[in-house]
Amino acid sequence: MEKKNQNRTIAQNKKAFHDYFVEESLEAGIELTGTEVKSVRQGRVNLKDAWCSVDDGEMILKGCHISPYEQGNIFNKDPMRERRLLMHKREILRLFGYIKQDGYALIPLSLYFKGSRVKVQVGVCKGKKLYDKRADQAVRAAKRDIDRAIKEQNR
Repeated sequence: MEKKNQNRTIAQNKKAFHDYFVEESLEAGIELTGTEVKSVRQGRVNLKDAWCSVDDGEMILKGCHISPYEQGNIFNKDPMRERRLLMHKREILRLFGYIKQDGYALIPLSLYFKGSRVKVQVGVCKGKKLYDKRADQAVRAAKRDIDRAIKEQNR
């Protein structure tokens, strides 16, 4: 029973945190076929260039690559096909209002299992400028140096 409540991460979009400021994140279900779920269970997912858009009141995941299942034969779908995300209509319309503003995008941050269901964490993101990326790198490097110095001091 305890295993049902645990979240098991399948894939993370590390590039999203490098290229965007994440303003808000939401959970959404994803519509998959049987062979896609089996491929996801094997961890054969790439979210690197994925994004979300709102088309006709539905949230669509684009650019996500789910490799074909090896034993799937004729039931395999196109690995780059568009997949529908499952959210309440009110949430979709609120997110649509965000992405109409300049600089905002809906980016999938991670894909994970919640119980037996596959979920996507979608972030409302604002693009970073080059100087923002450099500042983040400097902060990470400084933190790494401080942690290294503290570790050396405690020896």
